[in-house]
Amino acid sequence: MDRKVDIKQTIINKAKELGFTKVGIARAESGLEAERLQAWLDLGYHADMDWMSNPKRQDITEVMVGVKSVICVALNYYTPHQHSCDRNIGKISRYGWGRDYHKVLTKKLKALSTWLTAQGEQIEARYYVDTGPISEKAFAQKAGIGWIGKHSNVITRDYGSWLFLGELLTNLELEPDRPHTEHCGTCTRCIEACPTGAITQPFVVDANRCIAFHTIENKAAQIPDAIAKNLQNWVAGCDICQDVCPWNQRFAQETLESDFQPFAHNVDPQLEDLANMTESEWDQGFTGSALRRIKHERWQRNARAAMDDADVK
Repeated sequence: MDRKVDIKQTIINKAKELGFTKVGIARAESGLEAERLQAWLDLGYHADMDWMSNPKRQDITEVMVGVKSVICVALNYYTPHQHSCDRNIGKISRYGWGRDYHKVLTKKLKALSTWLTAQGEQIEARYYVDTGPISEKAFAQKAGIGWIGKHSNVITRDYGSWLFLGELLTNLELEPDRPHTEHCGTCTRCIEACPTGAITQPFVVDANRCIAFHTIENKAAQIPDAIAKNLQNWVAGCDICQDVCPWNQRFAQETLESDFQPFAHNVDPQLEDLANMTESEWDQGFTGSALRRIKHERWQRNARAAMDDADVK
């Protein structure tokens, strides 16, 4: 058996043993994604997410010296709980319902990295979970994990798009997987469902119009009126484009990762409680949560904007 194939299968088996849902290998080389990223940046669609313009994001060989392969992993986080239609209840994106995915994936990737480097003295590895300038969606598609949908999230045939992504860069030259083909077809449900028109064209999202950007990343004292009047009770992220995706409606499977089961207070929070919570309550409520990125004052801002939007409607 070809040694590269043999090593590759051993790595895949180990990754799945550690609990990853999907695993694939891509060559550490740039492609069309670098040009597409630059075009997106030139349009200003990254809003004030300046880290997206890091030049290393367009050349992965600048991220790790000597990198030859990217081991891409994905972990299903879907749970079947549904968002409330009650206008007094705030909506939180599914990704933030349970334990911080950075911690969960990092623990598994660290274990995979430690195991991999122990397989030979010259083996090097470096892992990332949203922590480095890597075009992770593009590499996930190159590695055969899934394809980038029109809503810009990676979609898989067997889990939909409810997946967290991670990468392990290595100097090993591994047999790459076949890049995944695109299967959105003529469907435009995500584009039509976005209340703020953030998906300006298939596969292109303008963060300036995105509810998820404004509820999580926007640090301004007020959310822009065009966004605030279309919040539909979203206070942390937004799942609209994923909720309407046929691949999610047909193929979503409940996660086997217990850490992603929702904390009770994250599923149906009262807007009034969020708007009036103290900093101490925020600190206690979002310990160990990816939602801690949204600081106390921004939780209050988001909740009040959602309340105002509900009152208008």
